[in-house]
Amino acid sequence: MQATRVKTNRRRQNRIQAVLPVRVRGTDASGASFEGLAHTLDLTPTGVRLGAIRHQLKALDTLTILYHQRRMEFTVVWTKLLNGTGEHQVGLQAFSQEKEVWEMSLFNSSAQPLTRASAISGAA
Repeated sequence: MQATRVKTNRRRQNRIQAVLPVRVRGTDASGASFEGLAHTLDLTPTGVRLGAIRHQLKALDTLTILYHQRRMEFTVVWTKLLNGTGEHQVGLQAFSQEKEVWEMSLFNSSAQPLTRASAISGAA
């Protein structure tokens, strides 16, 4: 018998693309504390992908993200160095799921992702 590979989608939740400015605090891979500006690339109710991270991080590091008056704790799940830029993208998982973390409704009652425009305007 020949073994077959089944390609599975590892994504457990839908995500929406949204570029929001955030402040990031944490400790980089060398153990140095840092604070800097970054931005979101996409969001889920329990996670976020960030861009413009200028520090090398490693999986399981803890980051604090400040967005408006909110402070949220995340665990680094993965990192990716963008070629030739010195910038990293990082995938983060929230310590706890908070409702309306990003001050917009990510999902309507039927669990379908909203577009950024409809989330801001309040249309469903």
